[in-house]
Amino acid sequence: MTESFVFGGRDTAIAILLVTATSYPRMCKKLDATQLSWLEQNQFEPKAGNLLAIPDAGGNIERFICGVSDLTDPFAIADLPMALPEGLYMLEGSGVKANVEALAIGWGLGAYQFTRYKNARRKPAQLKLPNAVNHPRVQEMVAATNRVRDLINTPAEDMMPRHMAAVIAEIAQTHGGEFQEIVGDDLLTNNYPCIHTVGRASVHPPRLIELLWGDKSHPTLTLVGKGISFDSGGLNIKPASGMRSMKKDMGGAAHAIGLAQLIMALELPVRLRLLVAAAENAISANSFRPGDVIQTRSGITVEIDNTDAEGRLVLCDALTEACEEKPDLIIDFATLTGAARVAVGTEIAAFFSNDKELAASISEAGEQACDPTWQLPLHKGYRSLLKSHVADLQNSANSPFGGAITAALYLQTFVDDKVSWAHFDVMAWNTRSRNGRPVGGEAMGIRAVFGMLEQRYNRSDK
Repeated sequence: MTESFVFGGRDTAIAILLVTATSYPRMCKKLDATQLSWLEQNQFEPKAGNLLAIPDAGGNIERFICGVSDLTDPFAIADLPMALPEGLYMLEGSGVKANVEALAIGWGLGAYQFTRYKNARRKPAQLKLPNAVNHPRVQEMVAATNRVRDLINTPAEDMMPRHMAAVIAEIAQTHGGEFQEIVGDDLLTNNYPCIHTVGRASVHPPRLIELLWGDKSHPTLTLVGKGISFDSGGLNIKPASGMRSMKKDMGGAAHAIGLAQLIMALELPVRLRLLVAAAENAISANSFRPGDVIQTRSGITVEIDNTDAEGRLVLCDALTEACEEKPDLIIDFATLTGAARVAVGTEIAAFFSNDKELAASISEAGEQACDPTWQLPLHKGYRSLLKSHVADLQNSANSPFGGAITAALYLQTFVDDKVSWAHFDVMAWNTRSRNGRPVGGEAMGIRAVFGMLEQRYNRSDK
């Protein structure tokens, strides 16, 4: 984060002139004949991604010119930190001033490298930002997103439930929050049977991890994350191709952790509660089985149709706990279903909500932040697909269709109808490299949600 930006000061920076197809003709009128000739010789066109160095009379780089298609898109220049030579740069051009915060966030995300297990390729170019920019918001938005990426990219052996707990404890200490956890068989004593059931086959004890922060007089916001550190599928074991990327199955927890960090760092006026249901879905002699019936924290009984539908099991106990104090808002994040990917692809955050105004606010904030989200329906007609003959319901539907919806309907069973709730079913992974979004772990929807929270809790100035 600190390597990406220089704020204000007298440091000399090389200008990057951002141009669109619309602004380019106006910009050309301000250049001298030599510069115009240089652009013509190099056949420069103001298309997205086109980058050209413009020399001065002595042959040194005076500035760069870069084509962009949309200055409101944070990722419009996200490739530049690694495409430009190391050094200090600043942004110029028509429309840049109005969008400099979004562009700066994209720059910071484009400088990301996961370096836990190998050295960085190089140092990213730095961006000098004017004093008028909301520096904390830029820095913390980048830091929170990169926290999510780091957590997801870390292999399961270094991101088991205890490692997630250590991260949350460190964040709590940094921001003056309270931390606690319930571990192993204590989950049974404290009535979190589903979390225990999913995680009992692993040598790494499951746990419910909690962070509390903020003034008790403020409205309570509860974030819930699915923290399956690795998902073998249990006895309904996944094929090799399906298991390869399952270190990312704690991606929901990573999102909730990153968003909690952002909320605390920017001091949103809420009473924040973070709940992470953490477990490894492993295989051993005491694995839970298809056909087993589990008593949940709520008292609702669940028949296990498929042990690979374990995320909703750990979440249902955490959501029941979340609702017990009647918070103002609950948002959960999970890498829950492949069906959501079929519905919206891998690059859009699918979500569900029982609150129309909340859903509309999330969608609008996502558009403003260029953080795409899409609401899917909680279609009540599909509830019958979760019917069990021996329990109150089963954990997955006997249908190849609408899997994201039936999973969300399962979770809704454990949510108080009087509590505003949104459920995010995210990929949490880039399957291809794009500007500022390398292959690997990705935060999807947290900038949209944070924008909504700023508006909801009247702190858009922060």
